[in-house]
Amino acid sequence: MSDPLVARLRSALGDGAVVDDADVLDTHRNDHATFCTAGVPRVLVRPSSTDEVVEVLRTAGSFGVPVVTQGARTGLSGAANAIDGCLLLSTSRMNQILEISVEDHVAVVQPGVVNAELSRAVLAKELFYPPDPSSWEMSTIGGNIATNAGGLCCVKYGVTADFVRGLEVVLASGEVVRTGRRAAKGVAGYDLTRLIVGSEGTLGVVTEATLALRPAPEAALTAAATFRSIEDGIAAAAAVMASGLRPSLLEFLDRPTVQAIQSYRDMGLPADAGSMLIAQSDRGPRAAADVAQIAAICLSYGAIDVAEASDAEESRMLLEARRLVNSALEPLGTTLIDDVSVARSQLVPLLRGIAEIGEKYQVLICCPGHVGDGNMHPTVVFDRNDAAAEERALEAFGAVMELGLRLGGTITGEHGIGTLKASWLETELGPVSLELHRRIKHAFDPDNLLNPGKVLR
Repeated sequence: MSDPLVARLRSALGDGAVVDDADVLDTHRNDHATFCTAGVPRVLVRPSSTDEVVEVLRTAGSFGVPVVTQGARTGLSGAANAIDGCLLLSTSRMNQILEISVEDHVAVVQPGVVNAELSRAVLAKELFYPPDPSSWEMSTIGGNIATNAGGLCCVKYGVTADFVRGLEVVLASGEVVRTGRRAAKGVAGYDLTRLIVGSEGTLGVVTEATLALRPAPEAALTAAATFRSIEDGIAAAAAVMASGLRPSLLEFLDRPTVQAIQSYRDMGLPADAGSMLIAQSDRGPRAAADVAQIAAICLSYGAIDVAEASDAEESRMLLEARRLVNSALEPLGTTLIDDVSVARSQLVPLLRGIAEIGEKYQVLICCPGHVGDGNMHPTVVFDRNDAAAEERALEAFGAVMELGLRLGGTITGEHGIGTLKASWLETELGPVSLELHRRIKHAFDPDNLLNPGKVLR
């Protein structure tokens, strides 16, 4: 017996855009999050236009079927995971760069455009789209908007929300709303654009984004320094940020992470390194002087070793340690990646507390992160075949979030809430703020059909 929902969708969008094959649906159930449950979807739909998204949402609404929007499914919080009986709305076919304006410094794109493809396209016109999450070669602009993604260069340039001028959004009712504007300035009305960014598909489906661009950055150079302790590395990072320099990248690796990288690939990292800083300046002819100043600061704070790149190839080699983190941790076991963020003044208590949590729960916690803006990625590593180790890992994960909140920080700096951290949201927001969130959700989606159970419980 045919499914009437599937039949109506096929009639409206065509057979090629609607999939109900069980094997295909099974491959689309999850994002990259660990320990987030995923249900069994009813159907997968791949619309190609805003009009088709309108038709999908109206059809889903008429059947009372929940809708989970998916991009490339590279997220780390379970926000794109299926729920039982849901309609999966994939934006993969909405992948066109509609406009790149050199005059206005904006790009207009559909949500399925891959971040790296946009970055390369605008660079060809001597422009720059700064948000660069680690998944930039795979993740889509729509997914980046859904989670308000950051990246390595956010210390200088900011996160996705800082570059979204306006959005086209289809609401649960099938109505289309345009938020924001193309112009650089505008304060009329509530800022619905900022509200949609980071909402993880719970308020509407983004079908078009107008993004701000910058002039292409000048050539960059990199410096890397190792220290005997966490305190020395963090102090040096604070001094770099206080110096008046604006590094385009400032990354931190703690002792367990440095050791994992060195074990994975011999990069000549000192055996007694307690921490490592990697910094970059993208100021062209001034970059060499910036890097020299950063190196001098690191040495004044007790760096064991400092390397300064003199060209792009040496810069790439120095950055390799940071880019190897995930590969280096993979052989050590299953990873559970956190993304707490605190003020820079609280980084030492955070990192010391994380080390104590690792000892208490007898799990390895490696902590790389974006030290320039206080966004760290404590990564619990454990053997998933050991039930006791898995339980300790989950307890350690929660303890890290509790520590971040106790230090005045947040449970997520860039990965989002999804289902992974939904139970912690009220702890951070408090009951009054959480109730306001629920009222906003109801205003946009009164029947709770858009990604229900994500973010808000």
